[in-house]
Amino acid sequence: MKVAFGVEYDGSKFFGWQRQTNARTVQACVEEALSKVADCPLKIYCAGRTDTGVHATGQVIHVDTVARRTTRSWVLGANSNLPNDVSILWAQPVEDDFHARFSATGRTYQYVICNRVARPGLWSTKSSFIFKPLDADKMREAAQNLVGTHDFSSFRAAGCQSAHPIREVRRIDVRRQGHFVTVEVEANAFLQHMVRNIVGTLIAVGVGYETPSHVATVLNARSRVAAGPTAAPDGLYLIAVSYPAKFDLPSAVPNQLISAI
Repeated sequence: MKVAFGVEYDGSKFFGWQRQTNARTVQACVEEALSKVADCPLKIYCAGRTDTGVHATGQVIHVDTVARRTTRSWVLGANSNLPNDVSILWAQPVEDDFHARFSATGRTYQYVICNRVARPGLWSTKSSFIFKPLDADKMREAAQNLVGTHDFSSFRAAGCQSAHPIREVRRIDVRRQGHFVTVEVEANAFLQHMVRNIVGTLIAVGVGYETPSHVATVLNARSRVAAGPTAAPDGLYLIAVSYPAKFDLPSAVPNQLISAI
């Protein structure tokens, strides 16, 4: 049988999602915890691998297993074996044709920027820090140039292993709430560092180094050198993964960081 899970984690002390030799990763922690509940080794598959320092409130994974456990047992059993910076939010049996990655129809990331003169203390590993004032309205205007299906080569990491750079950005929004600015991007899929490179380019607009139309120029250049620097991983969260309605998975829990402040 297959079981899907929702996962939340603080990525600040992990070397990313994917299992590595001699490095602390989210995948290794979760596989070990779920394997203890199943009483046999399990391999997990995720909706999207996150990089070192990147967080998640809405990661989705699945396992293939012969173990029969209630959803409550999966959740409580896994969490009792997980470190404090990772949590299983829910568990649900799914059909055999479900795959956490390949069944996904969309993913949503949120990037959180602390924008004030004083650096953050409480949220130092949960947000990026920009001390120069950001114009969120101009950033939002600039971001709309990225909505649609485009070649996102300008926002692609040099080491990206995706077969092609074409992606569909369905929605991108920039909002300010007090000292925090958030950039939220929904797309069918993402290239490596795509969101962080988009944010780095939008920050240049926000501080006044570039005009909103600059983002369209960067997109059309199809060259990484045209875009801004890669934004720090600290502010990035995978907050939702979308699936066809037939799987009836629980709704993603949005990133509550800003509303909680």
